[in-house]
Amino acid sequence: MVKRNGVLEPFSRDKIISGVRKACQGRPVTDGDLAVLAQKVEEAVRASGASQIEANDIGLAILPPLRDLDEVAYLRFASVYQAFDSLEDFEASIGQLREEHASRPRPTRSVDE
Repeated sequence: MVKRNGVLEPFSRDKIISGVRKACQGRPVTDGDLAVLAQKVEEAVRASGASQIEANDIGLAILPPLRDLDEVAYLRFASVYQAFDSLEDFEASIGQLREEHASRPRPTRSVDE
């Protein structure tokens, strides 16, 4: 991984987990959930085929699985990672999440429920 200051560092699942754990404080996210998220991020990074990857690209790879895991944690992480600096940034991100919810098929309920 290439950090912003140009320093090369090996990819670390533990760093992924510790960075995302902060966004997940107080949320119903387990250590197992974080381990699975880190694995998904590592798989996405490896699938890119790049021998070196920018730290920024790793952050971008975290966003989709974190959004699927917990939307509040996703907003927390995205607000720091993407440097939200206004209420409008949060509103835009929340609006995007709402659009995704609206476009998802609703689960059908059985007659017994």
